Amino acid sequence: MNKPAAVDYNAPDVLDTLACDALEIATASGVGEAEIAVSAGEGLSVTVRDGACETLEYERDKSLAVTVYLDGRKGSATTTDFSRAALEDTIAAARRIAEHGEADPYAGLAEARYLATNVPDLDLDHPWELSAEEAIALALDCERVALGEDKRIRQSDGASVNRYRGTRAYANSHGFHGAYRGTRHAVSAVMIGADDGGMQRGYWYSSARDPARLEDPAAVGRRAAERTVAKLGARRIATTTLPVIFEHRAAAGLIGHLVSAISGGAQYRRASFLLDALGEAVLAPALSLDERPHLPGALGSAPFDGDGIATREQTIVHAGRLETYLLGAYAARRLRREPTGNAGGTHNLVLVGATQPLEAIVGRLERGLLVTDLMGFGVNGVTGDYSRGASGFYIENGEIAYPVEEITIAGKLREMLCGITAVADDALEDMSIHTGSLLVERMAVAGS
Repeated sequence: MNKPAAVDYNAPDVLDTLACDALEIATASGVGEAEIAVSAGEGLSVTVRDGACETLEYERDKSLAVTVYLDGRKGSATTTDFSRAALEDTIAAARRIAEHGEADPYAGLAEARYLATNVPDLDLDHPWELSAEEAIALALDCERVALGEDKRIRQSDGASVNRYRGTRAYANSHGFHGAYRGTRHAVSAVMIGADDGGMQRGYWYSSARDPARLEDPAAVGRRAAERTVAKLGARRIATTTLPVIFEHRAAAGLIGHLVSAISGGAQYRRASFLLDALGEAVLAPALSLDERPHLPGALGSAPFDGDGIATREQTIVHAGRLETYLLGAYAARRLRREPTGNAGGTHNLVLVGATQPLEAIVGRLERGLLVTDLMGFGVNGVTGDYSRGASGFYIENGEIAYPVEEITIAGKLREMLCGITAVADDALEDMSIHTGSLLVERMAVAGS
């Protein structure tokens, strides 16, 4: 007797049907409103160290979350069992939780007029048919090149290759249902170098939805080695005030603090250094910040947000001034505004402004600091106080002079964002916040 075919829960149509079936069960149980979020995925991750495979992990996950609303009372429950009996039990559990909850006048589904009416193909699905043996071979090649790049590279702290393919489906009782599948793959390396001045660790990685857009593993290894060697001989500098360049990845984190401050949650909780800042300057006047959620193949692209609201292109900051907060349905009601399609986060933020080569920005500084790595969590999103450990390179007479470490950079986030005076043209494709390196006009630097 033939066994029934296994269900492919990573197929969008399968998850879409499952979400709709669960929604039907929920609405039949008599709840006022309900929403179903389903996800499933599978992946492979390998890490090698010193020429041998250190870890090999296969991942296969699935989850279904039910949220019901009873007269403003919300209840949620989750299951990894997709059988009908398990769905019924999970929905019943969500209902029991709602019955004991406090009513919230702002709770509920997004209004039907905001929901996505279709799920456009954003070119997000690029499976990587990579076996464990092939992944190990790529990681070993990455590590081999890194170790052979410079005699000062003394050991590997690991080279990794990852692939993942996942599907998301969402349905609610206001008539929306949709599903889409996407991939994310990565290659990374961490190296340790040493000389008479001590030891340093450096890294590099590349990630993309399409494996064809990844940097070659050998190139990743070479870049990791180069960045490690460049940090050797690092020293502290005297406490001072300097212009500071945040290298691309660190610069994305700086813009990320702006994004957090203008999120709906931060605003209605009254916990933001940019409280009630609509129409005010939050970036330098020469800069704008756009959201572009439908860029084909981009890591941050998505057809709808966590509420099922259609994502759309929007200008968040125009000529330095804040145009909109970032709102899901709940936050929008709390703030008496329209939702912006940002339940669950943003989708491909692009910093817009004139750019120039990083070398040109460095070349115009008599003294300055290029920050490549940040450490610690010294950022207060309420007051805007910023103080983090940093390392990078000291700039003198328009040139990189030497590496620096064990320093702290500090300032006020709003002053820092409004004090950005230059943007480099070195933005990386594998960041959901697309920005080049940023020059902040003035920051306190604490050293020896």
